[in-house]
Amino acid sequence: MDCEIRIGTSGFDYPEWKGLFYPPDLGRKSYLAYYAELFDTVELNFSYYRMPEARQLEAFADRAGPGCLFSLKAHQSLTHEIDPASWRSSLSEFREALRPLVAAERLGAVLFQFPSSFHYDPDRRRYLDFLLKEAADLPRVVEFRNGDWYNNRVFDALRDRGVTLASVDVPDIQGLPPSVDLVTSSLAYVRLHGRNGETWWGSDAAMRYDYCYNDAELRAWVERIEAMEPKAGRILVYFNNHWKGQAPQNAGTLKDLLRGKGLLR
Repeated sequence: MDCEIRIGTSGFDYPEWKGLFYPPDLGRKSYLAYYAELFDTVELNFSYYRMPEARQLEAFADRAGPGCLFSLKAHQSLTHEIDPASWRSSLSEFREALRPLVAAERLGAVLFQFPSSFHYDPDRRRYLDFLLKEAADLPRVVEFRNGDWYNNRVFDALRDRGVTLASVDVPDIQGLPPSVDLVTSSLAYVRLHGRNGETWWGSDAAMRYDYCYNDAELRAWVERIEAMEPKAGRILVYFNNHWKGQAPQNAGTLKDLLRGKGLLR
């Protein structure tokens, strides 16, 4: 198979997974090593809330073993709280933290996830262009939560720059982006957030991810991944429905389904 497909979850360090995914007697420092026995990639999202450090990511790589690939969510100073005077220094600090993963060829992607308030206007288009050029040495993925970005002008620009547009699975409700599986670079990137439309805009943000995909929904994703496969060299799939250990449960089922179709190594 020419296309490498890896399946994992968004985050791994969830104490509530103990007894659901992690064994009840497993210590928290052993979570990543246990996780990496079952999944060969993980999307780290703590890096959105606090700037990662090189020694920290090097330790993660050591604990996971050589077979695990890491993707990181970009720090909020690059996507949500953008300061025109300092975003370049934030990107430089973020890039320095990634150095051990880059050197070991263990960096899957950097995810720039922009909020719904990141509007499709000239200033933000200009910023995104500058950001993607400054980060051209990294495997870049963008995820938009504002549907206005889903147009051919943006798609062509991402292709020209070799930037991946994330395919997202979200509830079919007003205000969320459409379901588009467009491969704009050699990397395809899928994020499954769940389809809990009733709680998506609620005050408790964690509840939006309380969703467990059924087998029929996952089989539909097998078909979508199969359609991406001829156009990509690598496909990374992450489940973000982390509430109550549903993410690793669904990730394991998807792996089995992909193996059954002969799509997974």
